[in-house]
Amino acid sequence: MQLSDFDFDLPEGLIATRPARPRSSARLLVAEGETIRDAVVRDLGDFLRPGDRLVLNDTKVIPARLSGLRRRSSEQGETEARIEVTLLEPRAEGTWAALLKPLKKVRDGEVIRFTERLSARVESREEGQALLRFEAEGDFDSALAEAGQMPLPPYIAALRAPDEQDKQDYQTVWAQNSGAVAAPTASLHFDEELLARLAARGIAFTHVTLHVGAGTFLPVKVEDVTTHKMHAEWGEVTETAAAEIAATKAAGGRVIPVGTTALRLIESAARESGAIAPWRGETDIFIYPGFTFAVADALMTNFHLPKSTLMMLVSALMGPEAIRQIYAHAIEEKYRFFSYGDASLLIPQP
Repeated sequence: MQLSDFDFDLPEGLIATRPARPRSSARLLVAEGETIRDAVVRDLGDFLRPGDRLVLNDTKVIPARLSGLRRRSSEQGETEARIEVTLLEPRAEGTWAALLKPLKKVRDGEVIRFTERLSARVESREEGQALLRFEAEGDFDSALAEAGQMPLPPYIAALRAPDEQDKQDYQTVWAQNSGAVAAPTASLHFDEELLARLAARGIAFTHVTLHVGAGTFLPVKVEDVTTHKMHAEWGEVTETAAAEIAATKAAGGRVIPVGTTALRLIESAARESGAIAPWRGETDIFIYPGFTFAVADALMTNFHLPKSTLMMLVSALMGPEAIRQIYAHAIEEKYRFFSYGDASLLIPQP
């Protein structure tokens, strides 16, 4: 299985830099087996059945991009350097792993000041990363929200800078548990009106948590994709969530994760026994063609990067040839791609 098997030509003009407004006005490609239909996200309920269950990732994206100053005194006077910081994940005893640019401009023990309320001391540096210990005046979360910007994906950040609007746009309406440095983007299409419409139709919801890491944007660098090593991300399926999902399966309803993060998590929770179970920890599950799905019956997801692990995941669900046809249709019909783009509902043949 070669990396080139998951490549396709994508016109740059189809990369979305802003989301649809309102959220549920985004387009929705519905693929059920070999049948492809064009719809709108607000009509999602027309393609679901009473008794189906949507699995929602309730992680909350933190404003993980920071810009600060490092000041250094010497016999020649005081010098300063602008340091760009991207938080990666929390570590032991309140520290954070982070990317610093330029890393060579800081030393262990030096302080980077972001605002009057927020600064960080460089604890250590290794393998292109730094370990930071933050000092905040008052509540850390509010100080970070004041100083930071949302960590837009590289393919959006290359086209425009993040701004205040992204703090709302790049967050789901049900976000609850802080810790992600990337959004579960399929979930960005939901608003309260759509949730109410789905509930009225008899669609159930279950919340799980997977803190999406910056590694989600790392490219696959091996030609034999089966040798690729996935980044690990922390997640949890509670006893309540596992029981709800199991009950839906037992009653004949479909379990439909919203986003690849929710799908990867519930399949991780079923790896040992083959059935959904409470689970908590780090997962590096890698889903590519040949994978046997134990829990997910369908998937709602955005349109993904060529040669990405997410293209491999949707190919595993629908079949590589079906995905090629779906993506060819999406490009021909000018669907908007990636994090702020349109959505698809993928329902494989039973």
